[in-house]
Amino acid sequence: MKKLKTTLLAALAIFAFTACGANENDGANKDEAAPSSEQTEQKDDSKEEKDSSDDSSDKKFAGKTLTLAGLDGGYGTEGWKKVIANFEEMTGAKVEAKFEKNIHEVIRPEIQAGNAPDVIYNNIGQESGLTETMIKENMLMDITDVLDMTVPGEDKKVSEKIIPGFTDTAVTNPYGDGKTYLAPLFYSPTGLWYNKAMFKEGGGKYELPKTMDEFIALGEEANKDGISLFTYPTTGYFDTFSFAMFYSIGGSELFDKLVNYDPEAWKNEATPYFETVGKILQYLNPNTVAQANNESFTQNQLQVMKNESLFMPNGTWIVEEMKDAQGVADNFEWGLMALPSMNEGKRYAYSWFEQIFITESTKEADLAKEFIAYLYSDEASKLFLENGGAVQPINGIEDMITDENQKLFYSIYEDDVTAALGGWGQAPAVEGVDMTKELFDAINSVANGDKSVEDWQKDVVSAAEKISEAVKAQK
Repeated sequence: MKKLKTTLLAALAIFAFTACGANENDGANKDEAAPSSEQTEQKDDSKEEKDSSDDSSDKKFAGKTLTLAGLDGGYGTEGWKKVIANFEEMTGAKVEAKFEKNIHEVIRPEIQAGNAPDVIYNNIGQESGLTETMIKENMLMDITDVLDMTVPGEDKKVSEKIIPGFTDTAVTNPYGDGKTYLAPLFYSPTGLWYNKAMFKEGGGKYELPKTMDEFIALGEEANKDGISLFTYPTTGYFDTFSFAMFYSIGGSELFDKLVNYDPEAWKNEATPYFETVGKILQYLNPNTVAQANNESFTQNQLQVMKNESLFMPNGTWIVEEMKDAQGVADNFEWGLMALPSMNEGKRYAYSWFEQIFITESTKEADLAKEFIAYLYSDEASKLFLENGGAVQPINGIEDMITDENQKLFYSIYEDDVTAALGGWGQAPAVEGVDMTKELFDAINSVANGDKSVEDWQKDVVSAAEKISEAVKAQK
């Protein structure tokens, strides 16, 4: 984590993402893995009743009401309840909050009627596209000044609390005007997950590969033992895998070109990506493609837990998601590693983060900004961490983590592994063109032999050309 602080800024590229934490488009609904959905009550049931003599009239926002709507995702809502209760007590304000798995459906009519909530916790990259639509319609408030606010209850500014790099992305700054409109929230490292018991660190026979050549060679070795090298829950999970590989091939410069739809970069510099994925797919578990859908994706994840496949791309939410899995191999223990390097270069692990923002139509801008600032306090960060496991991107968060698994997962950036941040740049919609479909969904077709690696790349280049032309026309 100490290295994370110093490498995030260097690893940063233009970012407009793609998940828990995640992406509804993943089929596995990464950031909607919570087992239940509920309306958040305004007072924490465990909180003692205030003394009747306590007069809140002298508090800064006494009598004010903030409306908050958010996704009931993989971290649940208990942390939010406690954070809201503390904020209410601190400020004298009331927070009317609701969290639902389908929050985009719940609040869309309100937004269309001109009654948008003051604050919305809903990520970019979801299938609904609600946040992207609001960005395009200029419905988000400029919250750059929040970074200069002092964190409520502390003596540090918000900008001093947030890990460097998280507020300098094209997600948080979607208009490229140097201003922040979305605040970064819970973050999660991603990488390749495996069973430690299969590798020497856990008493197994295999060496953990550090380079992509070693990774491919391991596929051949494991194949002789009747074990597949690789699987994936759905093709949507290739987002973070691919972004880390882009960095490994050509650093932030190449990553920048690719996520901003540079056709020549996709045609030439990205060729090692397509070729390498093609080689990996030769060692794919034969059941993966048939199960890579909303209904059966957990069966692919179970392959790793049953020693049928060695590796899969995923995020830290996998531990909670599969905690009740049946038929797990003896001595199973989750392991997480960064992507093997290309050509013995740097190794990268992609970090995904969620977002929260204030709507332009809010009538309680000062209260909303105070709430956003409070989310970066040590107090709020501990409540999120202890009540659902969500990790805020603040300096010193590693000292608050007590769960040994989490400590392991968030230490992925040690051993010279660099954090990668980034995702698709903003672009106008082009009829009949879907870059993520051409790049990721097509992997199923490559895996089952319906499409060649060469044709896969050509289709992606074609999509990049059309989107690039639309971007130029928009300017």
